[in-house]
Amino acid sequence: MAATAFVTILVGLAVFQAALASGAPLGEFAWGGQSRVLPPRLRGGSVVAILLYGVFAAIIMQRADIVSLLPGGDWLGVACWFVVGYCALGIPLNAISRSRKERLVMTPLVAVLFVLSLVVAWSA
Repeated sequence: MAATAFVTILVGLAVFQAALASGAPLGEFAWGGQSRVLPPRLRGGSVVAILLYGVFAAIIMQRADIVSLLPGGDWLGVACWFVVGYCALGIPLNAISRSRKERLVMTPLVAVLFVLSLVVAWSA
């Protein structure tokens, strides 16, 4: 259940990042909130984020034995803990954002992702 919730949130974030990459005026919620519409450099960052979310989703889903997309092995456990660490790092980084909107929305969202990824890492 934690893995499914994790991936559901990532899908929502991927849609959000795709909107940002397409020029939607939602930049106040991401990337420090400095631009309402992201400049090209940050739009590229949103595309990279979408790809990263896909990799994270595959790792978490496979670690939870829901799918088998990646080769198995010990590396999967390490990769899962990397996802946990990435989410943990995202909490303070979003919390110190200059953008109030980003702090209020993204900080709790990343905290939930951290807890969900931690549950998967511990239970696998």
